[in-house]
Amino acid sequence: MFDLIKEDFLVVYQKDPAIKSKIELFFNYPGVWAIFWYRIANKLYKNNFKILARSIMGITQIFTNIDIHPAATIGRRVFIDHGVGVVIGQTAIVGDDVTIYQGVTLGGVSLHATKRHPTIENNVTIGAGAKILGNITIGAKSKIGANSVVVKDVPPHSTVVGIPGKIIHRKDNEPLSHNKLPDIDKELFVYLFERIKTLEDALKQHDIDIQTNQELRQKYAEYINSIKK
Repeated sequence: MFDLIKEDFLVVYQKDPAIKSKIELFFNYPGVWAIFWYRIANKLYKNNFKILARSIMGITQIFTNIDIHPAATIGRRVFIDHGVGVVIGQTAIVGDDVTIYQGVTLGGVSLHATKRHPTIENNVTIGAGAKILGNITIGAKSKIGANSVVVKDVPPHSTVVGIPGKIIHRKDNEPLSHNKLPDIDKELFVYLFERIKTLEDALKQHDIDIQTNQELRQKYAEYINSIKK
C-alpha cells in the first residue's frame, strides 16, 4: 500500500508541469490526498471495517470535494487533476496511469447490488465534466472529451466526444487536446442552416440543383465525418 501511495505522490511531477515544490502537494492537490485516504480506507473496507472506511472517505469528501467509495478499485499512478466534483462509485474499476480531470463522474445507472459502475482500462484520459455511466468498459489509451456523456463500451485507442458520446478517429499516440476536439453539434447546425438557405434560394431562383450543390455536399460530408465511428 505504501508503495502505491508513494507513486501517487510522484505521478504529480510527471503529469502536472505547474508544480514547483513539494510544499504544493499539501495545499494544491486535493486529488492526491483523496487517493491517499482512499488507499487507507480501501484496505480497511476489505478487512471488514466498512463503517470506518466510509467515515474516512466521508471526511475526505468534505475537505477535497471528491467522492470516492472505499470499495472502488483504483490502480497505480492514477492522477486526479484539480479534482473538484469527481465521483467514483462503489463498483468502479480504474486501471493504471489513468488521468481524471475535475467534474468527472464514474457513476451507475442501476439500483441492483451488482457491477453497476464503469471499468476504465490503463492509460485512459477523462476530460473535465465527463460522465461515464453504467457497467461499461473504456478501452486502454482512450480519451474522453470534456463534458461527454458515455453510456456504451468504448474500444481501445478511441476518442469520444458529445452527448451521448460518439467515437471519432484519432492517432493512438496523440495526447488529448480539449481545444481541438470536433464540435459535432456545430457541424450538424451548420449543415442544416446551409441546406435551408439553399432551399430558399432554389425556391426564389428556380435554377439551383440541390443534389449537386458542392458547398452543401461538403458541409454534409464534414458532419458525417465528425460522427463517423
